[in-house]
Amino acid sequence: MNSNENQIEGKTIEEWVSEKPLLNDIINLKEVLWINPNYQTFEKVIKNINLKEDDVREASLRLKRFSPFIKKIYPETSGNDGMIESPVIKISKMSEALDFKGDLLLKCDNELAISGSIKARGGIYEVLKLAEDIAIKSEFLSYSSNYSIIDSDKFRKLYSQYSISVGSTGNLGLSIGIISAKLGFKVYVHMSNDAKLWKKELLRNSGVTVIEYESDYTEAVKAARKQAEKNPKMYFIDDENSKDLFFGYAVSAYYLKTQLEQMNIKVDKFHPLNVYLPCGVGGGPGGVTFGLKLVFKDNVHCYYAEPTHSPCMLLGLLTGLHDLICVQDFGIDNKTIADGLAVGRPSGFVGKTLENLISGIYTVSDETLIWLLKTMIDTENVKLEPSALAGVYGIVSLANKKIMKNTTHLAWATGGGMVPENIMDDYYKTYKK
Repeated sequence: MNSNENQIEGKTIEEWVSEKPLLNDIINLKEVLWINPNYQTFEKVIKNINLKEDDVREASLRLKRFSPFIKKIYPETSGNDGMIESPVIKISKMSEALDFKGDLLLKCDNELAISGSIKARGGIYEVLKLAEDIAIKSEFLSYSSNYSIIDSDKFRKLYSQYSISVGSTGNLGLSIGIISAKLGFKVYVHMSNDAKLWKKELLRNSGVTVIEYESDYTEAVKAARKQAEKNPKMYFIDDENSKDLFFGYAVSAYYLKTQLEQMNIKVDKFHPLNVYLPCGVGGGPGGVTFGLKLVFKDNVHCYYAEPTHSPCMLLGLLTGLHDLICVQDFGIDNKTIADGLAVGRPSGFVGKTLENLISGIYTVSDETLIWLLKTMIDTENVKLEPSALAGVYGIVSLANKKIMKNTTHLAWATGGGMVPENIMDDYYKTYKK
């Protein structure tokens, strides 16, 4: 892409910094806040987006069809009648520790069944959609069937004829690997150099083939795509561009609306909702943002959180180049303790689709993430992995921005439920005053 090592899309780094001064702090790994100057109303943007609410409603209905199957093989979902959902809680002690005068809510996707992260939404949904398509095409299933029958040797034999390939830093691979192997698919998860050992071991113990790389996320995805191209019965799940993943994440907005109503929390013109979403390649926060905008329209504002060492979506939106650039082009190393967010190149699909609906992006240092991890445990006894803490920092990052008094603040806790106790203890002990 670079015409020489000092140029990015025809400009030197110095020229980019002169044009976009915030780049100087980003390149120097400082925590920054970027407010999107291209933000527009939902009504104006939705006319130009080739995505419809019908797609999200269809995803919701598909998940309901699968709920008898999910409830059967994962009894822990019985409380939600087989739906993969998470609670919303108030974390008042944590907000006090952050010196925030007001309520801070936590959307606990770290507690999601099956894989303990937000990837249990999009990743599992896409696999279920594939399983449904194969079963209906093979006349093993109809839309009116009780899907609990999928838990049988007959269906496992059917699915064993097919394979699934995916590239991942960890959590997407976990969600796809666990549910795919359970259904009977052959699964190959290509994992980047920042993927944690315990995630690889968990996948292998679930019957998944894990392929490791010394390179980063982008190369793992390329390898997964290349593998699938050679086999007509192998399905590649594309974290960067998949609409199915996107719609699986978007369904969460319907449940959040109900949860806020049950908590007597208004969301309207005079009571806006700010949501803080950790961001890697962008699929998870992008899908959630689209769903939230469908439900709350201009009364919700979505802010993305990225590590200072991996600000790919920020660079993509700030420069307008999206997936044409990566953090390494600006000399940023893409090395962070927040493995789920260690992505050097953003999703062009998400960036281009939502460039006028994302309210802003802020960055968080590894040191801040570890402090947040320790403080969350000390104050609320909630254990999140480092990447999931990025959302909690939103109210700090936006502290000097004028926010309506009646705003509700919600941090999306994207993962942590499956982190082994000894690993969480190591994170906790990493903090140095």
